[in-house]
Amino acid sequence: MRAIRGPVRDPEPSIESDMANTPAPAGQGAPAPLERPGLLTTYRRLWPYLWPHGRVDLQRRVFLAFGLLMVAKAATMVMPFTFKWATDALVAATAAGKGAAESLASPAGLLSAPFLLIALYGLSRIAMAGLTQVRDGLFAKVAMHAVRRLALQTFEHMHRLSLRFHLERKTGGLTRVLERGRGGIEELSRLMVLTLVPTIVELALVMGILAYEFDWLYSVVVATMIAAYLGFTWKATEWRIGIRRRMNNSDTEANTKAVDSLLNYETVKYFGAESREARRYDGSMEKYEKASTQTYVSLAVLNAGQAVIFTVGMTAVMALAARDILSGHTTIGGFVLVNTMLVQLSIPLNFMGMIYREIKQALIDIDDMFRILDQNPEIADRPGAPPLRVEAGTVQFEDVRFAYDPARPILRGVSFEVQAGRTVAIVGPSGAGKSTLSRLLFRFYEPQGGSITIDGQDIAGVRQESLRAAIGMVPQDTVLFNDTIGYNIRYGRWDASEAEWREAARLAQIDRFIESLPEGYDTPVGERGLKLSGGEKQRVAIARTILKGPPILVLDEATSALDSFTEQEIQTALDRVSQGRTTLVIAHRLSTVVNADEILVLDRGIIVERGDHAGLLARGGVYAALWDRQRQADEAREALKRAEDERALSARPEPEPAI
Repeated sequence: MRAIRGPVRDPEPSIESDMANTPAPAGQGAPAPLERPGLLTTYRRLWPYLWPHGRVDLQRRVFLAFGLLMVAKAATMVMPFTFKWATDALVAATAAGKGAAESLASPAGLLSAPFLLIALYGLSRIAMAGLTQVRDGLFAKVAMHAVRRLALQTFEHMHRLSLRFHLERKTGGLTRVLERGRGGIEELSRLMVLTLVPTIVELALVMGILAYEFDWLYSVVVATMIAAYLGFTWKATEWRIGIRRRMNNSDTEANTKAVDSLLNYETVKYFGAESREARRYDGSMEKYEKASTQTYVSLAVLNAGQAVIFTVGMTAVMALAARDILSGHTTIGGFVLVNTMLVQLSIPLNFMGMIYREIKQALIDIDDMFRILDQNPEIADRPGAPPLRVEAGTVQFEDVRFAYDPARPILRGVSFEVQAGRTVAIVGPSGAGKSTLSRLLFRFYEPQGGSITIDGQDIAGVRQESLRAAIGMVPQDTVLFNDTIGYNIRYGRWDASEAEWREAARLAQIDRFIESLPEGYDTPVGERGLKLSGGEKQRVAIARTILKGPPILVLDEATSALDSFTEQEIQTALDRVSQGRTTLVIAHRLSTVVNADEILVLDRGIIVERGDHAGLLARGGVYAALWDRQRQADEAREALKRAEDERALSARPEPEPAI
């Protein structure tokens, strides 16, 4: 049992947790609040994780922990009795006369009953504290095993969920759900098993002992006091939760404004807006000041109310004990016993407000995690689906229709074929549905009509894992893991040898750059690969795709974000990767697809033209118009660049004449 000195203090506010459960302001289309499950419902779902099936060692820990719980509570109940017995022994000794008291005070008297009972009191306190800590240590492995199992299951489930789910949710929000869920499981396990259950056991033992040792009236008074104490704590805590939420909201608002202002430091300076930013920040801090003050005032009300209720109950029980002493029904030790038991009882009771609030928050956090687990993947393998068998690698789209929103169709019956080993490019204006084709090929979405086949096998009927293993992707926006260059290249095929991934880097024309770095392949690339340039990131993406060695390749606007010089270098590497592979190129810049075997022009979800580069230009249709527009834009950029170069040259000072 943990000793508490002074009133209960609030833990640090959980800003994110409270913000996650703050209703939107009225009139802003706020959704109806989620109906949260109760404690028993959540615990029933959590039980398969808390009870470690198949782990005899952890099951043994559970039984030992509960056994130690009962022994520790027995030691807790023995402690007041040793205090009572020692008091009665000292009272008896002093009542026997001065000589008997002096003999007890001599060295030989240290082995007499009062001192032995005092030693027993100390031993019982040590046993209570030691057994409690051993119990907590034993159960910790059980609780953390449950945290690990449920967190892993949720993490794996997140990867199984569809792309639509992840696009509609903030990634940071998902990681916070995972993080808070882990904390909620740990908190609920600790509070329920290590705090709430022992407190309930102790309350039952105290009332039973009072009824047995003294009178049933003692138990009635204590039970009434506990009921009033818990009722007041529940009402006050509910009131305080709303105040704390307002405090957390204002704290978050102030923090957001501070970060936003500091991130835009230069803009603030440009417009001389320092005082305006200070006023905005101070306005948020004023709200925080008011809410924070209310929080501390409400805490004072909670502590004062608890103290009054407990003191009234304790005074009533002590008055009953005094009455029984005066009537000869009990001893002075009985008075001490009652006082000691209630003082011990005050320690777990002081935690009740915190326990209620933390259990309520833990239930919300765990429920958020369970709600993710309850989400069914939009794309799932059919029962008994076979793996994809790629022999030649021919890809065929047959009358494919698709819409993210039924009211806005994206593809309206697209049909084409990419024969094995050939390259087909898809071009068209923004929003025509080009990138949607690659997402459908990877089965991130299912088409609403038509079919997509590889070597005659409908991809809807094969395992997703085997489908994605057969396709390599070089996207427009390459995102790298926050690890080393070598790690990101090896990601293409984790079991590849060092010689293989070094050869992949050479084919991607990035090996010389890597070897020029002080740390070589062990160079960190930073968050999302931001320590590398766009061209360097693209080469890493090409290298890991080469290492993967897929029979089918998708290039989704892989060079559209690069400058002309880098684009030419990357295009050379891509041409090398595409050789001998079935390649689908989704392009924005038409100069990258002039050598494609076939070019498809997609506009408003349908293929309006198809053919090779020369034939499409000769036709003078949509492709020719796109080509002319891009050529004019390129010429304008070149003219602008030449003008800037000429201005830079003319601005140079004339050299001093030689003397």
